[in-house]
Amino acid sequence: MKAIQYRTYGSSDVIEQVEVPIPSIQSENEVLIKVKAAGINPIDMKIRMGIMKETRPVELPFIPGGEAAGIIAAVGAGVTKFKVGDQVIALTRKNAYAQYVSVNQNLVLPKPQGLSFEKAASIVVTIGTAQSVLFTEGKLEKGQKVLIQGGAGAVGGIMVQMAKAAGAYVIATASGDGVALAEKLGADLVIDYKLQDLTNIARDIDLVADTAGGEAQGKLFQILKPGGKLLSIATPPSQALAELYNVNAYFVASDISAKTLQNGIEMIEAGKLQTVVSKVFKLEEAAIAQDFLTAGGVNGKVVLAVE
Repeated sequence: MKAIQYRTYGSSDVIEQVEVPIPSIQSENEVLIKVKAAGINPIDMKIRMGIMKETRPVELPFIPGGEAAGIIAAVGAGVTKFKVGDQVIALTRKNAYAQYVSVNQNLVLPKPQGLSFEKAASIVVTIGTAQSVLFTEGKLEKGQKVLIQGGAGAVGGIMVQMAKAAGAYVIATASGDGVALAEKLGADLVIDYKLQDLTNIARDIDLVADTAGGEAQGKLFQILKPGGKLLSIATPPSQALAELYNVNAYFVASDISAKTLQNGIEMIEAGKLQTVVSKVFKLEEAAIAQDFLTAGGVNGKVVLAVE
């Protein structure tokens, strides 16, 4: 089968397309999926560059890709949830940049009806992360004020919609075409961070969801109400600033499971959650696709289509 792999850490130049054997089912609870599309996530590039050697070591050569959509091609003897031919989505954790991937059935869900494989491949990490930040950790409630940093991005756009559906007052930051997209997705107020200073606009925020990190994160402490929460999926927030502003601030490692995906998938099937795919690349264009996402300013998800 065709697959994307790299033999050493580095820039996108280390990425190559190779021919490797189709993976075999290693346990009775695994399924083999014929991949139709795979999502690209920032963690893919962090792993490739060696930034996560300590926390997320991988065995080289390595096939990247943490989420996929496709069709069940084979099932282990103990599989009870799926059969050959079922259309599914999966949290693969690795190996999704390939024509086939094997994964435990507990990390697989039916593909939401009405979604293309490309759109379906974009929702596992985004919905799971949004649910983890907003509700599992953030405990967001109706009537609260939430600010979503990067409200037109892949995860941020899902957060905007899920927070709005929960009855929160939603403020989003975006720029360029992302401003109109965040408004379309339901944000009550969109701040163009390139033209406006959010500290002059946003006040007494209950929850800030930070998808960007970096220097911009420092300003987010200033807009929280005392006792508010700053949750980041990008970089661990400063505990010194958290103490200074009397807020709770911490990094969230998303717990992506069938449970955390349930709410978002139900919203999709009810027509209440829109998936946004920024661009679809071919499998052999994986290096270009990763560089496209790394360059920033991407509104929505970047996906690989697998033939």
